[in-house]
Amino acid sequence: MRLRSFLCLAALVLFSTAVAQAQDPVKVDSAHYKVIAENANVRVLKISYPAGGKSVPHKHPDSIVVPLVTSNVHFANADGTSRDEELADGTAMYSPAGIHTPSNKGKGPVDAILVEFKGDAPGTATLPTQRPDMNLKMLAEGARGNAQHVVAEPTFTEPAGSKHDYDQVVIALNASGMSLSINGKPAKTTWKRGDVALIGRGEAHESKNTGGKPAEFIIVSVK
Repeated sequence: MRLRSFLCLAALVLFSTAVAQAQDPVKVDSAHYKVIAENANVRVLKISYPAGGKSVPHKHPDSIVVPLVTSNVHFANADGTSRDEELADGTAMYSPAGIHTPSNKGKGPVDAILVEFKGDAPGTATLPTQRPDMNLKMLAEGARGNAQHVVAEPTFTEPAGSKHDYDQVVIALNASGMSLSINGKPAKTTWKRGDVALIGRGEAHESKNTGGKPAEFIIVSVK
């Protein structure tokens, strides 16, 4: 009985130590995590691991991960549990806040975009289930937002001054001609796979498919 109590106490101490030591991955593992966009509601990270790469204990808030290649990742959790996940190319996965230590168990790289939700509670914006001249398919959803596979038809356009009450993280899945101007800044007119743009809620923007063919994206929308 005493041994069992001691082991439980030891496990609690180890868990508490891991929680205390877990930090922002950008600070403790900048080799694998880089900030590519951020505003008051969301932070967007680029995740890159070579084959065999391993991180250190770190924490994330609620988030959505969008893999750009198929990879196999082992997650060791702060409570002593672990799991293996196949992160499939072109999908998305919603994850609750937590502490873990990832390692790349595949033969190829891990290449993904991670969208972290800020704030203590979800927003109240209503996220769209359909949009003109866009085909939407839900990939992942949770309390803070969702991820949709989006095909913008050649006729897709949003006029200058368009605004939404939710944030959008736009992630390109193919090379395309899509003109996007945010807050009157020079438009981004060409996209390659993995390019990212953040359109904040209430930000005036203008977009148009200028490539003459469907443009494929994953859009993470934030309540």
